[in-house]
Amino acid sequence: MRKSLLAALPALFALSSGAAEPALPSFGPQLEGFDYPHSVQRHAIRSQGEPLQMAYMDVRPQRANGRVVVLLHGKNFCAATWESSIAALRDAGYRVIAPDQIGFCKSSKPVHYQYTLHQLAANTHALLQSLRIERASIIGHSMGGMLGARYALMYPQASERLLLVNPIGLEDWKALGVPWRSVDEAYARELKTSFASIKQYQLEVYYGGQWKPEYDRWVGMLAGLYAGPGHERVAWNQALTSDMIFTQPVVHEFGNLRVPTTLLIGQRDRTAINRDLASAELKPKLGLYPELGRRAARAIAHSTLIEFDDLGHSPQVEAPDRFNRHLIEALAAPATKP
Repeated sequence: MRKSLLAALPALFALSSGAAEPALPSFGPQLEGFDYPHSVQRHAIRSQGEPLQMAYMDVRPQRANGRVVVLLHGKNFCAATWESSIAALRDAGYRVIAPDQIGFCKSSKPVHYQYTLHQLAANTHALLQSLRIERASIIGHSMGGMLGARYALMYPQASERLLLVNPIGLEDWKALGVPWRSVDEAYARELKTSFASIKQYQLEVYYGGQWKPEYDRWVGMLAGLYAGPGHERVAWNQALTSDMIFTQPVVHEFGNLRVPTTLLIGQRDRTAINRDLASAELKPKLGLYPELGRRAARAIAHSTLIEFDDLGHSPQVEAPDRFNRHLIEALAAPATKP
């Protein structure tokens, strides 16, 4: 069933020039109806007075090398988006833990929750403790890069390495003068989210105007949540996490990182939160990832920078074989302790 549904998604979602938005699948509030590449388990936690479920994949290799990696997804992504990297890491001998953060994808979406990167890091650490994992390499993409940095700052002894894949938050947008958007305003915007709006945003910001049919699968995954019966709860949690991202920069603490760090940066990325609210003068200065990646590498002691000149926000999606090769090489390289 999973293979037949996923095989049909590109054709189902394909948008021709001038065509109306296609009919979309409707996924449940915990992404019911969209199958992940590996079995999904759930970790029960009680956080901020609520019983919650944190979904995750725990993928074990046939020939283990004794090391564990944790994959942290971005705001517009899910653990499933790491599919190709999970396979490559497993084949290289790594045990792979890929969670959906609270508020996202297959995990609980509480009505009231004070979203902080600290809280999400603590939730992730509690998951690893429940699995008796003492140390792991932390790999974070997009929002997951902000979270990965926060995790390494909070739990340096539990972090073997830190790998940041086009992390957002390499600049402090509010300090640069980008206006704040209230949660209520963000919620109203989120309620209007559709397949077409997601695809247009990712086309312009993530992929530099170059689209491949295989990207439609991930757009459909997200759009199906917004089209489903839990769309209001989904939109509300997304609005809360948008506020978290904008108001909780980690970039000013990069100099405090004491974990061997690798930055993997697609140079065509132009992601910047609330760019639409910025002045005409400020807009073109935001989200310049070639500059931001190099600045971050200078701020993080003894870090390594890997640049992908022809890739954008999601190099693991755009060029999975090449990205995974660099990822595994970075994990295997001798660590230089800051």
